[in-house]
Amino acid sequence: MELLKARIREEGRLEGDVLKVDSFLNHQMDVELLDAMGAEFARRFAGSPVTKILTVEASGIGIAVAAARHFGNVPVIFAKKTRSKNLDGRLLAAKVHSFTKDTDYTVQVAARYLSPADSVLILDDFLARGQALLGLLDIVRQAGARAVGCGVAIEKGFQDGGRLVRAAGVRLESLAVIAAPEKGQIRFMDV
Repeated sequence: MELLKARIREEGRLEGDVLKVDSFLNHQMDVELLDAMGAEFARRFAGSPVTKILTVEASGIGIAVAAARHFGNVPVIFAKKTRSKNLDGRLLAAKVHSFTKDTDYTVQVAARYLSPADSVLILDDFLARGQALLGLLDIVRQAGARAVGCGVAIEKGFQDGGRLVRAAGVRLESLAVIAAPEKGQIRFMDV
């Protein structure tokens, strides 16, 4: 998606293997950009019957909500990283490791929000090692629902997350794929 790539070129910052896009995506959010990303996911998954969108808190929520508008205002579910008083009843859970925070989480969704009748699109902001997407795919499987695919704003093409998700037979749509940083430069690649 050229609009997203342009913003990454203009405002993205590399700190080692971490691409910082906090000025428009995962801290301060550019709502117009999120809307365009949501429209692009709807275009790419046109013809796929999406009844719910699933993401993980917190950075995936904005993208998921924007996309839901373009899928006919389907519900958005976000997997929680911590147990809270409003998360009750039977839970669907998966262990995931966050590359950015170097922390393990058990992400959880109330089972009542996913059913075998659901066709679920999984969305997130970044794909590095694939742990979040694979965990969310496991939650969809536990519910007996169908995963129509996964979409990410930015895939780190030099890490193995995309390969792992695709090897699992899951359709993956990445709006921008970055190559390994070279001399501090952000480069894009095709997959």
